[in-house]
Amino acid sequence: MGKVNESDLDWTTLDRGETAFRRKQLGEAADGDRLGASLYELPPGKRSWPYHYHTANEEALYVLAGSGALRLGGERTPLEAGDYVALPADESGAHRVVNDSEEPLRYLAVSTMDDPEVTVYPDSEKLSVFVGSPPGGRDGRSVHGYYERDADVDYWSGEESDPRDESE
Repeated sequence: MGKVNESDLDWTTLDRGETAFRRKQLGEAADGDRLGASLYELPPGKRSWPYHYHTANEEALYVLAGSGALRLGGERTPLEAGDYVALPADESGAHRVVNDSEEPLRYLAVSTMDDPEVTVYPDSEKLSVFVGSPPGGRDGRSVHGYYERDADVDYWSGEESDPRDESE
């Protein structure tokens, strides 16, 4: 069992245009294995990770302070302190947090840490694959990448023919 106080952790930041936030990975700092937890703070006018859903990992959000909105399953839902949202590991759990207020929005995000994982990004028609460590995990990964969703290839493409299949 690990114990950590969030005030002992440094914030990490991500700033990619409309996506900007500060984050403290509580689950990792406490040596969590099967459950992840992160404290997020979204500045006014910013958004969390791009709209997405997980295929293996269930998530939940608990709003600690501030207000904003949650894009959930294509609909916009108001968020305020005290709100708890369960996000299933399928298309119905597609989400993105938006701070449309004038104050910072702080929330706790909790998720299972199952591997392998495929995360789908409906707006950009991409997906990501994580094998060896789930999203948010720090263990080494044997496969990790982002791919266009329609970049499907034939199972047999690029393979040499089997010499047993050729006539003499």
